[in-house]
Amino acid sequence: MRVVLVGSASARARLRAEMSRVAIDVVGEYPSLAAARAAAVDADAMLVGNPDSGARPDDEIDEPLTSREIQVLELLAEGLPNKAIAARLGISDQTVKFHVASISGKLGAANRTDAVRRALRRGLITL
Repeated sequence: MRVVLVGSASARARLRAEMSRVAIDVVGEYPSLAAARAAAVDADAMLVGNPDSGARPDDEIDEPLTSREIQVLELLAEGLPNKAIAARLGISDQTVKFHVASISGKLGAANRTDAVRRALRRGLITL
C-alpha cells in the first residue's frame, strides 16, 4: 500500500516508526492536508499524525471526518476491535487501522478511547 504522511515533523516521525512493522510504502510527507492534496501524489491513503502536545484546542477540527470514518468511529464507540469493525464494514482490518489513525489525527486524539471521547464531546457520534 502506498501512503502519504501528514502532520508535523515529529508526528510524521512517529508514523514512520509505527509503519516500520508493516509493509507500507511511504510516497510523500507533508505538513498539512492541503499541501498533500496540492502535491497530487499517487497514493492509496493519507495518514494524519497526532498533533504535538498543545498544537490545537481540543474542540477544533482542521479536517472533517469522512462518512466512512464516522462509521468506523461509531463501531469504535461500541468497543469493537479492528477485526470486528472490518467484518461489519466489509473491509480489511488493515484498512480499519488506517481509518483509526486518520480519525485520531483529525481529532487530535492520543488513542481510540480518546478519539471516541472527543467525538462524543463534539457531537460527531452518539451512544
